[in-house]
Amino acid sequence: MDVQALTRNARMSPKKVREVARTIQGRKAADALAYLTLIPRKSARLLAKTLASAIANAENNNNLAADTLVVKLALVENGPVLKRFKAGAKGTAMPRRKKMSHLRIIVSDGVQN
Repeated sequence: MDVQALTRNARMSPKKVREVARTIQGRKAADALAYLTLIPRKSARLLAKTLASAIANAENNNNLAADTLVVKLALVENGPVLKRFKAGAKGTAMPRRKKMSHLRIIVSDGVQN
């Protein structure tokens, strides 16, 4: 059975989060959570919180054991973009795009419904 957790509007670029998200796909959920705590990046902290939520959803809502769960999919989608301006040379305005991400982690116990 598949169980998911979703974090919306995380204030980090999707490209930066995808680098870490690729490394946890296919791992056991407990191992992936331990792995993410060792990575010194903000994106790892965001993914760890979402993964912990997915594990808790599986345990509480679907009565699944945490040691049987595997990270089936770690998906990072583009969120909204904040458009801001910063002062540039000779009084010009330079645009800044502050990107956001939507994180979706799906864990599975390998049993089909």
